Amino acid sequence: MTVRYIADMHFDHEDIIAYDNRPFDSAEEMNEELIRRWNTVVEKDDLTWILGDFCMGSGARWREILSALKGRKAMILGNHDNRLAAEEAQDLLESCADYQEMEDSGKKLVLCHYPIVSFRDHYTGALHLYGHVHTAYEWGVTQNAQRLLRRLYMRQDVCRMLNVGAMLPYMDYTPRSLEELLPLL
Repeated sequence: MTVRYIADMHFDHEDIIAYDNRPFDSAEEMNEELIRRWNTVVEKDDLTWILGDFCMGSGARWREILSALKGRKAMILGNHDNRLAAEEAQDLLESCADYQEMEDSGKKLVLCHYPIVSFRDHYTGALHLYGHVHTAYEWGVTQNAQRLLRRLYMRQDVCRMLNVGAMLPYMDYTPRSLEELLPLL
């Protein structure tokens, strides 16, 4: 069983194609490709954490897409996620929350849709995975804050956080394991 992570998939969100300069001609094409890439790497027993902004649709649409995706799913809600839709699909999710602290491969993780510069245990080795900021200005601000904290503590193992937005080149619209993400931290 592998645990994987991804944020900002934005199923059924036509405008996100232009916002992120995604390589798709329509939301339908994007949806199909996101499902294909997910199902290429995720196995039946894998658990994938979706870190927000999953789908713009109704509960029925959430159920349809979640059912098309292989493996087990857990959700961290984002600003574009409809809470009522999430509740309607609750039985297809192992967990649904705004924030989660957990361990993966012996590493403490803090999962949230939003970047948190001063997250719990950020100075003692915890890792923070987030989305929300895409490749926009706020991502640069987050990265700058991370650099400043590393200078303050004079250590590179402080404030280890990573944007796992689907549109980033290292994510390539595909859920990634912590093993794949660790070299980027």
